[in-house]
Amino acid sequence: MARLSLTGELKDMSQSSIKAALLVGAASIAVSPAFAEAGDAQIDAEARQEVILVTASPIRDSQQAAIEAKRNADNVVDIIAADTIGRFPDQTLAAALTRVPGLAVEGDQGEARFVNFRGGRFRYTTISFDGIDVLGAENGRIPRFDSIPAVITSSVEANKAVTPDLPGAPILGHININTFSPFETEGFGLSATVGAGTRDLNDAETQRYALRASWSNDRFGVLAFGTLDKRDRNVDNREFAPVDTTGNGTLDSLESLDYRQYGGYRENNSYGAKAEYRPAEGPLDRLFASSIYYGFADEEERNQLVFDFDPVPLKSAGRIDGISVTRLLEQGRYETSTFTNTIGADFEVGEWLVEPRLNYTETENYMRLPLVQTMNFTPISANYDIRDLDDPVLTPFALGTSTPVDVNTLSPNLSLLINIFNKLETDSTKGIIDVERDFGNTKFEAGLSYDQREATGNNAQVVTVGLPVNVNDYATDTLWDAEFTNTIGGVYYRNEALRDSTFNALLAADPTYSPIPEFTPEDAIGIEEDILAGYAMGTTEFGRANLVYGVRVERTDFSTSGNQVIDGVATDIDASNDYTNVLPSLHLNVDLAEDWKLRLSATTGISRPTYTEARASQSVDPTNRTISGGNPDLEAEESLGFDASLEWYFDTASILSAGVFHRRIDNVIYPGGATVDGSDFAPGVFAAGEQVPYNTFLNGEDGRLTGVEFNLIYSAADFLPGPFDGFGASGNLTILDSEFFAPEIGANGINAPIPGTSDLIYNASVFYEKYGVSARLSYQWRDAWLSTTESGPNLNQYWDETERLDAKIQYTLPFEYGGARTVIFAEANNLTDARDRRYIETDATPDQVEAFGRAYMFGVSVDF
Repeated sequence: MARLSLTGELKDMSQSSIKAALLVGAASIAVSPAFAEAGDAQIDAEARQEVILVTASPIRDSQQAAIEAKRNADNVVDIIAADTIGRFPDQTLAAALTRVPGLAVEGDQGEARFVNFRGGRFRYTTISFDGIDVLGAENGRIPRFDSIPAVITSSVEANKAVTPDLPGAPILGHININTFSPFETEGFGLSATVGAGTRDLNDAETQRYALRASWSNDRFGVLAFGTLDKRDRNVDNREFAPVDTTGNGTLDSLESLDYRQYGGYRENNSYGAKAEYRPAEGPLDRLFASSIYYGFADEEERNQLVFDFDPVPLKSAGRIDGISVTRLLEQGRYETSTFTNTIGADFEVGEWLVEPRLNYTETENYMRLPLVQTMNFTPISANYDIRDLDDPVLTPFALGTSTPVDVNTLSPNLSLLINIFNKLETDSTKGIIDVERDFGNTKFEAGLSYDQREATGNNAQVVTVGLPVNVNDYATDTLWDAEFTNTIGGVYYRNEALRDSTFNALLAADPTYSPIPEFTPEDAIGIEEDILAGYAMGTTEFGRANLVYGVRVERTDFSTSGNQVIDGVATDIDASNDYTNVLPSLHLNVDLAEDWKLRLSATTGISRPTYTEARASQSVDPTNRTISGGNPDLEAEESLGFDASLEWYFDTASILSAGVFHRRIDNVIYPGGATVDGSDFAPGVFAAGEQVPYNTFLNGEDGRLTGVEFNLIYSAADFLPGPFDGFGASGNLTILDSEFFAPEIGANGINAPIPGTSDLIYNASVFYEKYGVSARLSYQWRDAWLSTTESGPNLNQYWDETERLDAKIQYTLPFEYGGARTVIFAEANNLTDARDRRYIETDATPDQVEAFGRAYMFGVSVDF
C-alpha cells in the first residue's frame, strides 16, 4: 500500500528543547546525593493515609475526604470521594465529574456521556481502574463515563498534571477510579438502592437498582455488585439544512425542515466481584483479583418527517409550494460495553515494594439501525414560520390549496430499507510491574508494562429498493407527545412491528436473505498494536516542599490490515507504523504556610490516533476521481504543558484555589481532505502525477490550550452557629482559550478552536445538612464549543451553550433496624427544562435543536 504522507514536518524546535531540558533536569535531580542515601523507612501505603470519619453529613464528609487527599497529593489533582457510609454522590461517573473544576461533559439527548477535561477533546483523557488503564469503547481510545457504576466507586482522582507513573501519558488529564475494597467494611456489609421516577415528556418511566455486598475478616475479603439503571425516553428533535444562496460564504436560507421524535429506552448495567487476601505476616502484603463489567444499551425508536423545498430566507414566514416529503422510521439498537479483569499482588523484597499486575480487557461498540424510508415526489404546499428556529412551524396543505393534508398517509413513490450495521471489538492483555523504595528523603519508583491490543470491526449499509409491506398500515392515530409545536400532525408508528414484518417478508421471498448485512470492505478495521512502556521517577522531600521528577518512555508498534475497493472489487492492503515518545515531567509542591500550598508542574503527553482514523482501508472512486479512507501514517498528538496553582485550606472541609495552565499541542488530528498523487494509491486508475483529493484524517499544526480556573468549597460548620452551620456551597469557574491550524481546509487553511473546548465553564452548588436532612442544588453551565470541522471555513458545527439545574434531597431515618441505616431520597434533573442546540458557524443558523424535558426520581437506600 502507498504510504499516505500528509502530516508534514510539524515539530517545533523550542518545544523539543524544553522537553530535552525537562529530561536533563529530571536526570540531574535523580542522581543527587540525597537519592543515594539509603533509609530504613518501612513501606506501608496505609500508614500514609489519614482515616477521615464524619457521620450523618454525606456531602460534608465526602468533601473533607476529597480535600485532604488533594492536599496530600504530589501533583495537580482534584478528587471526588464517597461518604463514610460508602455512597458515591452521583449515580454515574459522568454526573459526578461535572463538579470538578475545569471538567465539562458532552452528552446525547440530555444525558452526560463524555468528558471534556479542562474543556479539551474526549481523546485527551485516559481512564484507569485502581491504576490499570483500560481501552475506550469509542474508537478504541475514547472512554465513556455514562455507564461506569457509582456503586463500586470509592473515589475518583482527576489528575490534571500527570506524573510518569500514570498510564497512558495523556495530554490533558487522567481519571483513576479507585474501587471499594472488601476490607473497607468489617464483617458483612451491604449497600442497596431502589428508585423509580418519571420524565415529564410522555411520562416516561425510570428505574434504578444497585447492590453492593461484601464480607471480610482479618485475612480474607470478598465483594460483589450489580446495577441496573433503565430510562424510558421521549425526545423532541428538529434539524435544519441552512444554505448559502449568494455564494458569498454566508448561510442565508433554509432548504429543508426535519421533524423527529425519538422514543424507546436506555439502560446502563454493571456487575462484578473482587477478592483479596492479606496474610498475617511475611513478605506478601496482599493478593487480589477483580472483575468489572459495565455496559450501555439504547433501544431507539425514531419517527421522522423531512420536508424539502426551494430555499427560503432565514427569519421569514410565508407559503411554500412544491414540497417533497420523506418519511424515516426506525427501531434500532446501540450497545457499548467494557469487561476488565485484573489479578495482582503487593509484596516486599528486602526494602523494595513490588507490585505486579496482569490485566485483560475487552470492549465492544455495536450499532444496528434498520431504517425504513419512503419518498413522496407528489408535491404539497405549506404555510411556514421560521422566525424562531428553536420551534419552527410548518402547516401542510394539498398542493395549491388550503386543504389540510395528512403527511402520515401519503402514498410513497419510492420505499427503501436502509439496513445499517456497525461493530468494533477490541481486546487488550497487559502485564505491569512497579517497584518502590525509600532512600532517605527520596522515594524512588519505577515500572515496566507491555500491552498487546487488537481491534476488529467494520460498517455495513445495504439498501433494499421496494418494501414488501405497506408502511401506512403501521401508523397509529396518536400524536407525538411533543414539547415543540407539532403543526405537521406527526404521529407514532408501530416501528418494531414494521421492522419485524419487513424482515419476515424479505426472508419469505428469499430464504438466503440476512437481516445482518455484509460488511463494507472499504470500512474494515484490522489493528494490532503493541505498547512497551517504562518509567522512573523520584519524590524528594526537603523542608516544607517536595519535588517529583522523572520520565516515561513509550514505544508503539502499530500495524493495520484492510481493503482497497475500486469499482466494488476489494484487494487486501496493509500498513504499519512505529514511534517512540520520551515524556519527562517535573512537579514542585511547596507548603507556603500551614494552610497554603503552591504547585508548579511541567509535563508532556500524547494522544494516539483512533482505530478508525488509522485504518488501512480505503475506497477509490474512478468516476469522480477521489479517494477516501483511513491514514495509517498519522502521528500521535503531542503536548508540552505547564500548570501552576495556589491552594488555601481555610478549614477541614473548605478550600479556595486558583490555577493557570497551558498546553502546546502538535499534530492535532482532524477530518479533512488533502491532494495526493493518485498513482501512489491506485496506479491502474490514476496516471502518474495525477493529483486527486483524498478524504481522510490529517495532522494539524500549532495547537494550544490556555486557561485559568478557580475553585471554592465552603462548609459553614466551623463558622456559623446552629442551625445555620448546616449550610455549605461549592463553585468553580474555568476560562479557556484554544486554537489549532487546519492547513487542508479551505484555500489557505483555517484557524479553529480545538474541538470540545468551551471559552467558559462554571458549576455551582449549595447544600444544607442537619437533623438527618441532606439537600443539594447544583447548576452547571458551559459556553458554546466546536463539535466538528467540515469541508469549508464556514461550515464548522458547534454545540450551543448548555445548562443544567439539578436538585437532590435525602433524609436519614433516625433509627436503625438490625444495624441498617435507611435513607429516603428524591432527585430532580434539568429543572429549567433546558434544551440542547447545535449550529453551523453562528448561532443564527442552527442545524439541530433537542428537547428532553425534566426528570424526577424517588427511592430508598439501605446501608448495613
